[in-house]
Amino acid sequence: MQHLGITGGIGSGKTTVCKIFETLGIPIYYADDRAKYLMSHDPVLIAGIIKLFGPEAYLEPQVLNRAHIAQVAFNDKEKLTQLNALVHPAVGRDGLEWQAAQQDVPYTLKEAALLYESGSYRSLDKIIVVTAPLELRIERVIARDGAKREDVEARISKQMPEAEKVNLADFVVYNDGVQALIPQVMGIHWQLST
Repeated sequence: MQHLGITGGIGSGKTTVCKIFETLGIPIYYADDRAKYLMSHDPVLIAGIIKLFGPEAYLEPQVLNRAHIAQVAFNDKEKLTQLNALVHPAVGRDGLEWQAAQQDVPYTLKEAALLYESGSYRSLDKIIVVTAPLELRIERVIARDGAKREDVEARISKQMPEAEKVNLADFVVYNDGVQALIPQVMGIHWQLST
């Protein structure tokens, strides 16, 4: 069984593409969701976060104080690096356990926004990148999150350039509103299932 990754910049449509793969019976590991879960349930990770951010990192047991952590981490690059050094390995271990539990499928997908940035792509067989024009991505995030344009642009500027991700990809899905998604996903699925 192959283990693939799926990534793309914010607003590219990774979740939409994953939902299509799920309808084909392909299990998806949502790394960002699991990271949030582990930050509230993994005792070793919780201890590391408390050591890094202090007791105010949790509002109560297993309830992460996201506002406090975001405020500290995004104003202190070193703290953000240290937080990632705690979270990414925990998600990596959890993802490997999840993969090992999957049975009777031709492949699995690990969805992660920071697949290349975290280095977790190294443990995967192939990578799918979902891409969309920058302006369309910005519009999608504004509509989805109610965010301000400048905040979306700031988030995008902190991510690896989408063109770099596309160049590193084994498969590319173009979610530009012109090319249909289902035939692209079906083509990848067919290649991986035969």
